[in-house]
Amino acid sequence: MMISGLQKFSLLDYPEKTCAIVFTSGCNFRCPFCHNPALAENEHVVPAATEAEFFEFLARRRGLLDGICVTGGEPLLHADLAAFLHRVRQLGFLIKLDTNGSLPDALEAVLQDSLVDYIAMDIKNSKEKYAATTGMQTPPLTDIERSVEIIRRSSLDYEFRTTFVREFHTRADVAAMGQWLRGSRRYCLQTFHARTELLSSSPMHAFSFEEMLELKTIAAMYFTEVEIRN
Repeated sequence: MMISGLQKFSLLDYPEKTCAIVFTSGCNFRCPFCHNPALAENEHVVPAATEAEFFEFLARRRGLLDGICVTGGEPLLHADLAAFLHRVRQLGFLIKLDTNGSLPDALEAVLQDSLVDYIAMDIKNSKEKYAATTGMQTPPLTDIERSVEIIRRSSLDYEFRTTFVREFHTRADVAAMGQWLRGSRRYCLQTFHARTELLSSSPMHAFSFEEMLELKTIAAMYFTEVEIRN
């Protein structure tokens, strides 16, 4: 598997664990506020490390890292992801997978092979606004709904999360997502950070911290745990 980016240490990306972050390239969504446009579009991406180099690094981190976080792009697009995760598992590391939920068959396969310990699935918006938020004319909502149920039925720790952008999200959207996902274990409201390189050239803006607290109050009516992630 091509490793398009590697962050060797993080305290933030795997809850309560230390991890390295592996970035894959290529995504089937075109979210206008995506802050990894080069990875999403798979343009001019060069490997950050070979698999051999990565596994040499990981072997040296035994006892120092708890696990890895595999993110993207969309990792489940890669047919060789399972083989990669098998090798990580053989070294004794925990695995967190980030996904947009559009590939339920691939998701179910890695779960059935016990290759994931923690799942973070992006919920882009209320169902009615998925097209605009993902940049897709016909987003695969049926597949996304199936992934939600696969995750909720699993015995794994998980979170659903949404990055809130003023141009795309409203308080009503929080309530709609809450009604859709009611009773799920954990929901994270992620603060949008404006950067110079987004997938869209249109200006986009974050909610204030006070507004994020209001959104959290709405979400708390539907989820067991709710947090704001900056």
